[in-house]
Amino acid sequence: MNTSTSDKKSIASDRKRENYLKNAEYTTITYLCSIMPKWVKPDMLTALGVIGAVIVFVGLQLALTHKAYLLISILGLAIHWFGDSLDGRIAYYRNTPRKWYGWALDIHADWLAIIIIGLGFYFYFPYYNFVAFLFVAAYGGSMIIALLRYKINNKYIIDSNNFGPTELRIVLSAVLFLEIFLPHVLLGFGIIGTIVLVLVNTMDSIGVLKAGDFRDLEEKKVQLT
Repeated sequence: MNTSTSDKKSIASDRKRENYLKNAEYTTITYLCSIMPKWVKPDMLTALGVIGAVIVFVGLQLALTHKAYLLISILGLAIHWFGDSLDGRIAYYRNTPRKWYGWALDIHADWLAIIIIGLGFYFYFPYYNFVAFLFVAAYGGSMIIALLRYKINNKYIIDSNNFGPTELRIVLSAVLFLEIFLPHVLLGFGIIGTIVLVLVNTMDSIGVLKAGDFRDLEEKKVQLT
């Protein structure tokens, strides 16, 4: 596929990334877009991302019989990253983006994937399922904050403190692997992760509220002039 430099750069033009792995991820996604068969469509990749979430769920349920099945969940996270990261990017790479349709579909797919994965953890912790519920609720809160920030600042930022979904998948994969040999590591991660998410969401919420207040003041100034 012959694609100009400007076309390749456009795979990252629709959102601002601030995560630690942004450069490595950008290079990887650009390469994958360049070798992707033409018959693979963005919506197919979105569906693949959701399928990855289902695989995570299945691995967690099988792990109730043997911890080694958590390797299936790790595979599911990799598939989820592949579909979720490439669906919109490949559309921009091919210069066939549907910005608002793609954005709306991506939000719905992300929320569905979170519900599926969250249910997997919910059933994996029969006595501590409230931890999974709180984690999903906190993660959903971070999504809402990102949408509020987009509405107020016109900047769609999915990362917080240089930590984004890709970093979360990597950390979660490492924790799942450790869980095979060290029981309750996953539970500890869920508890700590929930606390961290709540704290980060609180700080981000304060920032969004301040941005909203500032925008209100700016709009009032315009109305008075």
